[in-house]
Amino acid sequence: MEQGGKTVYGAAVGILMLETQFPRIHGDMGNALTWDFPVHYRVVRGATPDLVVRNDPTQLVDLFIEAGRDLVAMGCDGITTNCGFLALIQDQVKAALGVPVATSSLMQVPMVQALLPTGKRVGVLTISKETLTRAHLRAAGAPEDTPVGGTDGLRCFTRDILGDAAAIDFEACRLDMIDGARALVADNPDLGAIVLECTNMVPYARDLRRVTGLPVFSIHSFVTWFQAGLMPRRYDLELDDPRW
Repeated sequence: MEQGGKTVYGAAVGILMLETQFPRIHGDMGNALTWDFPVHYRVVRGATPDLVVRNDPTQLVDLFIEAGRDLVAMGCDGITTNCGFLALIQDQVKAALGVPVATSSLMQVPMVQALLPTGKRVGVLTISKETLTRAHLRAAGAPEDTPVGGTDGLRCFTRDILGDAAAIDFEACRLDMIDGARALVADNPDLGAIVLECTNMVPYARDLRRVTGLPVFSIHSFVTWFQAGLMPRRYDLELDDPRW
């Protein structure tokens, strides 16, 4: 006999979204076509990119917990968010929701570091190097001396995402991402991989891999891994043998 307890079935991951209006292209976490599996979304009203990235997101933790509880009640088995700076509320949210929580792409840094050969380090590319602090890295379990580069002060990526622009030049954003990654690598020749803090950076991960030659990890790689644990794929137990 099947057990109930949920409202909606078949989507394990719930995504807590900041309140925004800017366009979200394929690859962006907030574009549902980005995912190869169903997801739930819930907007955290009042949580804007500027408040979360340039101010103190811990002041908004109750809003995230309330929205997260709605997602869990809906049927989610795990919760994530669409801003890497929310690593600062990881412990509070997971304690309140009672399900696995993966607030930040930055949580991949120690995982990726474990893969790299001796002498190589993980670098982080963020939307705001100016405000990504040791506290964010520490909350994500990353070394506090992790090299960090940003798209601050370039053409438009940081300005338009944090400013919640109604229209965005995504080709110019791509160039910002490439310039930011190249500068990060130039400043840190011992890098062995890059982790993208910002969930809006996913569409450019392949470009960064091409221009830097380094593996690039993003919220997409993190949530895909998360989904694989929450809802493991079913496999046929029979041999795939053409004679059968």
